[in-house]
Amino acid sequence: MGRDLPDGRTGRDCVTDHADRLAFIRANTTLRPVPHAPEIALHVADEAVPLWSKTEEELAQAGLPPPFWAFAWAGGQALARYVLDHPQSVAGRAALDVGSGSGLVAIAAMKAGAASVTAADPDPFARAAMMLNAQANGVAVTPEAEDPIGAAPRGFKVVLVGDLFYERDLAARLIDWLERCAASGAEILVGDPGRSYLPRERLQAVAEYAVPVTRELEDSEIKRTTVWRLARSGG
Repeated sequence: MGRDLPDGRTGRDCVTDHADRLAFIRANTTLRPVPHAPEIALHVADEAVPLWSKTEEELAQAGLPPPFWAFAWAGGQALARYVLDHPQSVAGRAALDVGSGSGLVAIAAMKAGAASVTAADPDPFARAAMMLNAQANGVAVTPEAEDPIGAAPRGFKVVLVGDLFYERDLAARLIDWLERCAASGAEILVGDPGRSYLPRERLQAVAEYAVPVTRELEDSEIKRTTVWRLARSGG
């Protein structure tokens, strides 16, 4: 079920603030290079279900979201690889990483020369993880708790989306909002390994990768993963 916090504390009061979340993440993950983007190291978990169960136990709260932040998902790995290999896609520009999770894509963007990256994720564990991961990689990202999907575009020049088209309602909200962002002048880049609700007809493929993944999460060891650019209306 994972490891306890370093000072031996357990119970519902262990993970109630930012410092405790940082300690929880350090105690239950290992800093490792990302398979498809080894320039970046992340705090990752060995197994998904034990960490998920332990997170719920520490908070004495069932029904928490899965620990998406503790793994390098295929879409994020592919998008990170693309950004690192094509720094002109983000260099000198303000970027928004939506559903950032571990912060992998945000970190890649900063390494590629982005002027700044806002990493949005409503999960406080994810925001703690992305701060730890950014520090481990010598960059700074700005965590944001507010869900930007559906809000008015805020002037970001690049919007990055790694592996978010896995649920019907979310996908519908997301693509409509991304089209609004594109209309306001943002470049939209999406990394996706073929999730069910990816609107391929509204996207243009720009790169494809064979990404190593965790079989426990994907029922596969390699996922063919595509990086897409949003097709502008009439373009």
